[in-house]
Amino acid sequence: MAQDPYQELGVGRGASADEIRKAFRKLAKELHPDRNPGDAKSEERFKRVSAAFDILGDEEKKKKFDRGEIDADGREAPRGYPGGSPFGGGFRREGAGFRAEGAEGMEGVNFDDILGEMFGRGGGGAGPFGGARGFQSKGADVRARLEIDLEDAIKGAVRRITFGDGKTLEVSIPKGAADGQTLRLRGQGHPGRNGGAAGDVLIELAIRRHPVFRAEGADLHMDLPISVPDAVLGAKVDAPTPEGVVALTVPKGSNSGARLRLKGRGGVDPETGRRGDLFAHLVVTLPEPEDDHLIKLAERWRKERPYVAKRKD
Repeated sequence: MAQDPYQELGVGRGASADEIRKAFRKLAKELHPDRNPGDAKSEERFKRVSAAFDILGDEEKKKKFDRGEIDADGREAPRGYPGGSPFGGGFRREGAGFRAEGAEGMEGVNFDDILGEMFGRGGGGAGPFGGARGFQSKGADVRARLEIDLEDAIKGAVRRITFGDGKTLEVSIPKGAADGQTLRLRGQGHPGRNGGAAGDVLIELAIRRHPVFRAEGADLHMDLPISVPDAVLGAKVDAPTPEGVVALTVPKGSNSGARLRLKGRGGVDPETGRRGDLFAHLVVTLPEPEDDHLIKLAERWRKERPYVAKRKD
């Protein structure tokens, strides 16, 4: 049986979702099998940490665990019986399940599962309620977080993710994937009980911060350095895009802050599927190290045209 998930992640019961996520990411990074090849203890701890996050990283499961409705393995568990007996409060059958009469604190308990385990496990007789061993339940879902590059989100990609138990899945990232979007892989979660359907794997996508592009809706923005001669005389310069480098025409007499648009080179609108635009914000830069010829030219220019260099208030 798994340990207390709060203890496994090293967080208190009042920890926020963000604190839980940060604790898991830190431990997962330290304990991941790829970082500790052949270390059985780290691998086992990695599995326990992943199982703990499967409980606490899911808001509904966390609430159920805190209420005592599921155990640390994600299995439904009784919260106690009135009168010291599972039948102390009296039961009567309703439809497909049972309802406790006069029992307090039993909300959320699946009595079919409880009775199925009491009378039907091990392949023995059907039990006093007839067929109780046949109760089925769907397996628990597994949640994971997958970081992807901006280019993957725009163009789509296939990425591999490894879970704490060593299971590896290939994830197809759709074109136009959004930050925070959840992908569902049906039937890839924990196996069901007594022949029940397997749970699903829910993967939350997180787009990494890009070193060049800034996303604003479906549009992308970037700073594009240009030289003084290119700004004064105009030029064709290399400009990065999600698809690669393209030649961009810089108009003659461009200043820092001027904005040039590359149509259809931005991100993807998740609602319409259309590409946004890429905006290049020009930044006129001086050469490094200093250019003596440029310095002399600037000095002569200031002397001959002082009104150009004079600051306007």
